[in-house]
Amino acid sequence: MAASRHRRLRRTTVTAATVAAVALTAGLTTGCDAVDKALDCVQAADAIADSVTALQQAVENASNDPTQLEESLDSIDKNLDKIGDKTDNADVNTAVDDLGKAVENVRTSVENGDNTPDLSPVTDAAGELTKVCTP
Repeated sequence: MAASRHRRLRRTTVTAATVAAVALTAGLTTGCDAVDKALDCVQAADAIADSVTALQQAVENASNDPTQLEESLDSIDKNLDKIGDKTDNADVNTAVDDLGKAVENVRTSVENGDNTPDLSPVTDAAGELTKVCTP
């Protein structure tokens, strides 16, 4: 099960970076709005990939250090805030909001005593963000 989540996480990370690179290239040839969207997506993809990886590692290590879950969730919240502050793209902001809701649901699960919460909504939301970045 953990290996499957790790593969999905790796695939999401690779996909996010690839889509962001394609979006950046497409944006450079189609105008300022597309460039803005592509840059927003590159920033989002990078921050989200790091955040989701950190969360996955925190869940895997929860038995050794349960405080990592809370620290990881706090880090994701900070990254989402930064992304929201850097973009005025409505689609990117909507995807960021959806990811924030998924993170909040994980936080609630952890606060209710679940040291191994289901991260699939977070990875799904991160995947949705990459769809928004697709040119």
